[in-house]
Amino acid sequence: MAFYSAGVEYGIHSLVCMVDSKGNGIEMSVREIAELQGVPYDYLAKIFTKLSKAGLVASTEGKGGGFMLARLPEQITVLDIVAAIDGPKNIFDCKEIRQRLAVFDESPPAWACEGICGIRAVMNTAQQRMEEALAQHTILDLSRRVFRKAPDEFVVEVQDWIRDRRRQ
Repeated sequence: MAFYSAGVEYGIHSLVCMVDSKGNGIEMSVREIAELQGVPYDYLAKIFTKLSKAGLVASTEGKGGGFMLARLPEQITVLDIVAAIDGPKNIFDCKEIRQRLAVFDESPPAWACEGICGIRAVMNTAQQRMEEALAQHTILDLSRRVFRKAPDEFVVEVQDWIRDRRRQ
């Protein structure tokens, strides 16, 4: 089972789609993004509601409307998107087993309860490092990776697809 929802993946990919090859944000509708990526429109619309509430995207007016990044692509981290879509998540929920050992006969000694549980401390460190890693990567970083990997014609193909879609 995945730790983060599919919505997180959809959200990250969607915001990456909203950055052009020069690193500028571009306006796109949820329908365009859903069709471009082959993901369910209704689900993506709910994700964009969360992204909007978190201040990561802003709705635009005009023919059909759409969304723009609410911040520069280099100011939106993967952790921001995770928090917006899935909310705060702890990778570990300590049950304080150390205090419930049968040999304590339901009355654990003070030494068993003292300080933070060693296992919990390790898991808290893991959580902190994971969040630090997610905070180090921005939408701009990810979009640059896509464009570095893709052939030059990919940029043109996507731009043409969006232009053609908007003419319909």
